[in-house]
Amino acid sequence: MASVTYDHVTKKFGEVIAVNDFNVEIKDKEFLVLVGPSGCGKTTALRLVAGLEEITTGNLYIGERLVNDVAPKDRDIAMVFQSYALYPHMSVYDNLAFGLKLRKTPKAEIDRRVKNAAEILQIGALLDRKPKQLSGGQRQRVALGRAIVREPKVFLMDEPLSNLDAKLRVQTRAEISKLHQRLQTTVIYVTHDQVEAMTMGTRIAVMNNGLLQQLDTPQTLYDKPANMFVAGFIGSPAMNFFDAKLVGTIDDMWVDGTTFKVKVPADKTMALGRYLNREVIFGVRPEDMYDRQYAREVSPDSTVKVAVDVVEPMGSEVYLYLLTGTKSFVGRLDSRTQVRPGQDMEVVWDMSHMHIFDRETQVAVV
Repeated sequence: MASVTYDHVTKKFGEVIAVNDFNVEIKDKEFLVLVGPSGCGKTTALRLVAGLEEITTGNLYIGERLVNDVAPKDRDIAMVFQSYALYPHMSVYDNLAFGLKLRKTPKAEIDRRVKNAAEILQIGALLDRKPKQLSGGQRQRVALGRAIVREPKVFLMDEPLSNLDAKLRVQTRAEISKLHQRLQTTVIYVTHDQVEAMTMGTRIAVMNNGLLQQLDTPQTLYDKPANMFVAGFIGSPAMNFFDAKLVGTIDDMWVDGTTFKVKVPADKTMALGRYLNREVIFGVRPEDMYDRQYAREVSPDSTVKVAVDVVEPMGSEVYLYLLTGTKSFVGRLDSRTQVRPGQDMEVVWDMSHMHIFDRETQVAVV
């Protein structure tokens, strides 16, 4: 296996900058997820590793080898696409073996690798079938198997689960994670689904407009987002943002959102000192708020009176679309919460998990 290094890589299509000064080192055996909205440059970054796009400036290394001018077939990578791209007239066995036959791999070695991949993916009973006789999940396994038989240094996966239904996506997600643990390979995985990214990645690179926004572990991205974009992209439902002002003193600091006023915890006030009496963006996650009736700790300093706009029961929890003044925000509350649209209620915000962002730069302060 091998590491992959983007060394200040930029890719332009005419005047459009698809990937801008991308600087990332993916360690050997790491599962790195590139995540971001459509058009952010994540697939282009992946295609640069595959050699399907030419680098405009910068260098790309697989292991210690500079591969800028190396042909795709000589890079020792395998790619799994969003579409399964299986040959419809060939059996599963022949689909798995096709790439090896082109490389004139000995017949016995082809048989060994195909059967090994089939065992790993539990598709041994399907080897004689044609793709049209397979379900979507089975076809996706065959596409994965075709990459596995190559025994490459790096696996590249471009939204491989997007064609599957929700239940099968969750199942296949777990299978790919187990596959990575078993094969101990370097994987670069592209997705627009932040839940997929959070559950699968060793580290996650969040991209927007061709720029790397933050590169870190899933938990760090969730707990300490670098800016408002990352904070709003990671987490489901997304973080709530409010225009607010920090008022009071260092020893008694409050977030004043006009229609609400909540106290800043003492351990966060020093970091916010230079923002005192300044306009900021206040952020709170939907899961960091509680129905006052069921909150473990209730403080008037972090209690907010709200109106209920929409109620979405989810079984184990309930999503509430709430209003403070005219500002709408989302709460992810205990399923015991029994309210109806149009009612008023009190929610308690867990201010130990609050976020403050600079209004101008949108960079996180705490």
